[in-house]
Amino acid sequence: MPDFLTPPAIRDVHFPSHHPLHGHERAVHDLRLCGFDFQNRRWSLGTSSNYSIVVGRDPLRLVVTASGKHKEMLTPFDFVLTDEMGQPTCAGQPKSSAETLLHCVVAKAIPEVGAILHTHSVWSTVLSNYFVDQAGFTIEGFEMLKGLSGIGTHETSHWVNIFPNTQDIPVLAQQVEEKIGDPNQGLTHGYLIHQHGLYTWGKDIAEARRQIEIYEFLFECVARKLMLEN
Repeated sequence: MPDFLTPPAIRDVHFPSHHPLHGHERAVHDLRLCGFDFQNRRWSLGTSSNYSIVVGRDPLRLVVTASGKHKEMLTPFDFVLTDEMGQPTCAGQPKSSAETLLHCVVAKAIPEVGAILHTHSVWSTVLSNYFVDQAGFTIEGFEMLKGLSGIGTHETSHWVNIFPNTQDIPVLAQQVEEKIGDPNQGLTHGYLIHQHGLYTWGKDIAEARRQIEIYEFLFECVARKLMLEN
């Protein structure tokens, strides 16, 4: 099998006891596999995207992908242990993603969240641009909606919020935090950033990965339906 089709080695990684990621080897392993999978599905091309797993609640701690790393080729040392503000917990770690604060906001606002994933697919980018003036769009009637946590029937309407793209991440984080608490069109499963990509989450990495897959399938369905209608 060609090397580019081979996932990262499954062998156990053991960080020395003084390393910030000591004890979080499984989180690193699972996020590396996400990177390989998502890049090969063309959801995380180049050095785009960022992923995290919540490894502590009191205080909040996340293992997050480091900035500027190609997600197909993540090494065990391409991750950062961050605090609730998205800052490295100690010196000597790689630089965390500029968008780490967006992970922290979700983890703080929704206590059951255990993993947050962010991708940059073609369909999510296209739809975020098409529906930007409406600040979102509705997905309804598709059987695959039942793949989103807590949805038990295709006979439902699911609203996907779209936020303006900005380099001012604290401002965007505040907007996301406010929307999570909105009882009408709040963030229950994920959201899009205009011409940027998808953020979604789950109680653990398995659920978060499933949500990515479901959203990406639904986004393509919605986009292709629009193309056929027009």
